[in-house]
Amino acid sequence: MTRLGIVFTPAHDPARLIAAARAADAAGLHEFWLWEDCFSHGGLTTAATVLASTEHIQVGLGLMPAPLRNVALCAMEVASLHRLFPGRFLAGAGHGVQHWMRQVGARVASPMTLLDEYSTALQALLRGEEVTVDGRYVSLDAVRLQWPAPDEPFFLGGTGPKTLRYAASHSDGTLFAAAMSDDELTASCAEVIAARRSADHRIIAPRLVAVGAGADDRIRDEVGRWGKTDASGLAVTGGAAEVADEVARLGHLGITSVVAHPTDDEPDLEGLIEVLGRTAAALR
Repeated sequence: MTRLGIVFTPAHDPARLIAAARAADAAGLHEFWLWEDCFSHGGLTTAATVLASTEHIQVGLGLMPAPLRNVALCAMEVASLHRLFPGRFLAGAGHGVQHWMRQVGARVASPMTLLDEYSTALQALLRGEEVTVDGRYVSLDAVRLQWPAPDEPFFLGGTGPKTLRYAASHSDGTLFAAAMSDDELTASCAEVIAARRSADHRIIAPRLVAVGAGADDRIRDEVGRWGKTDASGLAVTGGAAEVADEVARLGHLGITSVVAHPTDDEPDLEGLIEVLGRTAAALR
């Protein structure tokens, strides 16, 4: 079964976060995703808030920028949330948006080298191993977490074949970028499936979604914000039936979780969540 979730994007005031998360939990959505965009919501802060405010829904954080967070501190934070909310936190990391990394003085010459060193060290720390490494970017001297989380998943994400193949072979799930075309999704799924380290590797794909009056106009505007000129193959409008059809279609590509991406100007987030809840119920 393909899972259905929603992302609470940085376009929405964090003051609305708890209400939206509780609505998604009550509606029976499978996942509630958060972004860590500079310079907006703090990812681990909002993830902890959602986890503490809900009962059942899995909470995903995609993606923590590796250049922005010390790997030992990140492991401490992630392990704490895993232990506080077993089985409910989906933590992911990536390169970070490069011009943002430059703005904060964290951009590196080789993002792939950093991601490799970072994800390797982070996953070892989460497993409870003592880690000593003297890499190009990551340096640890006999670091071991007091309270690790050895059985919890870890995700990577990004764009481009090299990053996708790395994510597939070095993590438990791959998170795609938003506003990808059908051709891009098909090619990305093929890269991940060919390189994944296990058959149960999860593939998470955002999809632009709008329902109700003015949905087509909102999607057209949203697609423009992503630098696209045509919404075909990028989004779904309509109601629960149309969303369910899109989830099923994307599931046939190998996507295991479809994450509804509201438009920046979505006027009724809770109403959208209610429609998605009916869709999720139909998928079960």
